[in-house]
Amino acid sequence: MPDAVTQKDLFEPAEASLYTLAIEGMTCASCVARVEKALGAVPGVRRAEVNLATNEARVAVQNDAAVADLLQAVVKAGYGATVAPAQIDVADDESKVRERVRREGWTFMLAAILTVPFVAHMIGAVTDTHLFLFPAWVQLGLASVVQFGAGARFYGPAWRSLRAGTGNMDLLVVLGTLAAYGLSVWLMFRPEPAGPEELYFEAATVVITLILLGKFLETRAMHSTTAAVRALMKLRPETARVVRDGIEVEVPAASVASGEVVVVRPGERLPVDGVVIEGVSEIDESLITGESLPVAKNPDDKVTGGSINGSGLLRVRATKVGVQSTIARIIALIQNAQASKAPIQRFVDRVAAIFVPIVVVIAAVTTVGWLMAGAGIEAAILNAVAVLVIACPCALGLATPTAIMVGTGLAARRGILIKDAEALERAKAIGTVVFDKTGTLTEGKPKVFEIVPAGGEDPDALLHLAASAQRGSEHPLGRAVVAKAVEARLALAEPKDFVALPGRGLRATVAGRAIAIGSRRLMNELGVAIDALEPAAQTIETEGRTAIWIADTHSSRALGLIGIGDAPRETAAEAVIRLKAKGIEPVMLTGDNARTARAVAGRIGIESLRAEVLPGDKANEVAKIRAGGNAVAMVGDGVNDAPALAAADVGIAMGSGTDVAMHAAGVTLMRGDPRLVADAIDISRATSSRIRWNLFWAFIYNIVAIPAAALGLLTPVIAGAAMAMSSVSVVVSSLLLRRWRPQR
Repeated sequence: MPDAVTQKDLFEPAEASLYTLAIEGMTCASCVARVEKALGAVPGVRRAEVNLATNEARVAVQNDAAVADLLQAVVKAGYGATVAPAQIDVADDESKVRERVRREGWTFMLAAILTVPFVAHMIGAVTDTHLFLFPAWVQLGLASVVQFGAGARFYGPAWRSLRAGTGNMDLLVVLGTLAAYGLSVWLMFRPEPAGPEELYFEAATVVITLILLGKFLETRAMHSTTAAVRALMKLRPETARVVRDGIEVEVPAASVASGEVVVVRPGERLPVDGVVIEGVSEIDESLITGESLPVAKNPDDKVTGGSINGSGLLRVRATKVGVQSTIARIIALIQNAQASKAPIQRFVDRVAAIFVPIVVVIAAVTTVGWLMAGAGIEAAILNAVAVLVIACPCALGLATPTAIMVGTGLAARRGILIKDAEALERAKAIGTVVFDKTGTLTEGKPKVFEIVPAGGEDPDALLHLAASAQRGSEHPLGRAVVAKAVEARLALAEPKDFVALPGRGLRATVAGRAIAIGSRRLMNELGVAIDALEPAAQTIETEGRTAIWIADTHSSRALGLIGIGDAPRETAAEAVIRLKAKGIEPVMLTGDNARTARAVAGRIGIESLRAEVLPGDKANEVAKIRAGGNAVAMVGDGVNDAPALAAADVGIAMGSGTDVAMHAAGVTLMRGDPRLVADAIDISRATSSRIRWNLFWAFIYNIVAIPAAALGLLTPVIAGAAMAMSSVSVVVSSLLLRRWRPQR
């Protein structure tokens, strides 16, 4: 994971400050639109995004804007706001959720017990037996407790909404139930009082009880959507065993400093990222990378905090601690993705902003229409109540964020980190996947297979020249040459006049000899005669290996060849098969010559390839492929791949690669398995499909239900039940994503 990646990087440029606010009192999509509008009106705010599912707002502001102004704006809009803690206490958060569920459960139970007599009364009225009829004053007493006791939670937000000149779900519920309650009270105390069987208290009490049930179920279900983040948070150990002054001491994990030595016993979780300096063991990284098998660890191997040590005792030198640790950055990435908005959600928010006022107007028109049609005041008001109660925009507000929360959490469990909702939505349309070869389709661990000296040259001398020129090289091929020289116990010389030639090779002076090392293209540029070695080079390339040429630039004479091979990843061929099965075209993009590229592509089943592409031209090649009309994903792991990752519709970085590549990508694979590319696209398609399904039913529900209520086809009780279940059904629908499994 890249050190530089923060939530601010993922949301706004560096000149902006990012605040995350915890918002209190939001109940529907109308609230989201209201809070966003209020925050956007604060001077200095560049962007504000509010998420109903997480009850959070992310606000990017100019550095001179004060957080107090943001909090005040939210309060004026009728809601509460505090600055969200940088790091959530999982135990405390779990405790708060349990308390909220318990409180909502008891409130519902109280309302349900008091509503039972009204349900019995309704049954008696339907059967025309009136067996369960009870006096009007008892009905008034029970209904009042439900209306103003159990239903008290709706009045505060409704009043704040009215003061702010807007509307929300609570206002619709309050208006609807108060209308039914008030109508019954008026019928009781008019000059000719109505009988107990003519009152409508049950409309108010049953509606409130059903909505409370819906909120209770919704809270429980919503808690499940954040399960992935909570699971990751629980990976962080509270304490660490650190060696200080030669003594092992137990300290809070947060206090471990970079460079300190941490002792990890068998079965314990690693408290920090680091490098093994002593011991041999195996590490279970499944909850971080999605890899089910333990990974062997030896001295000098990197380990990740949060993973579980196996049977060996390890001493680990801490390299990344606190917010810089891998687990902390993974959590930040997931939270960022879950808090971000998919493009389609912005349309939903615009609809929600005008939804409540329109519903109130429809309710008023319904009342007037029924009165003009000759119906009594009771029928007119009850039909208007049904309109107010059933038209809740909760489902619209939850349809997208809940699916994104579950989808990104599911991806994280599989070792796939999705930067934001936009990347998630774009990935579903991918028609072409462009793979960089080295380190992506291949292991990224090239080895020297052949040393072919020209006539009169010594193989060891040739290896000595090539390795000396590339001492300290970060290029995989250069490291392979140096490793071969070290294995042969050659004493390397210090290169002078070193010049890197991106995409072609290098020039340097070694032991007084001016040499060039690189591709056939470089040899041609330098006018080096290579005909004598061409047959050997073609043989090397036909076998899928890369031929590295070494030449004396003073005499323009080829000194020899070094054949370097990098085995394809074991899962590369399967990854290609899976992509083709989905109708996605795989393309290989590499700087290697065409002969080598074709050999490697043939082994793993790729027909389309772009070879001999210079690093600076990779982004242009991606742009050309995009011009063909397909949405393009670029998969890479190196610094040279970063521009191409950014140029693609979706950049996918291998987690085994560089920080720069992962920073430029919209999706990061936590382990070097190309099959995860197909998994990422699968999850994106499944999540996007679930979002569309949720929104379809949320819109259809309102399109059908509101006219039905206005026409008198739905009673307030049925309307209340439908409204209560609409938001629950959306959350449950999103949770069904957790049943997704990779198709292997």
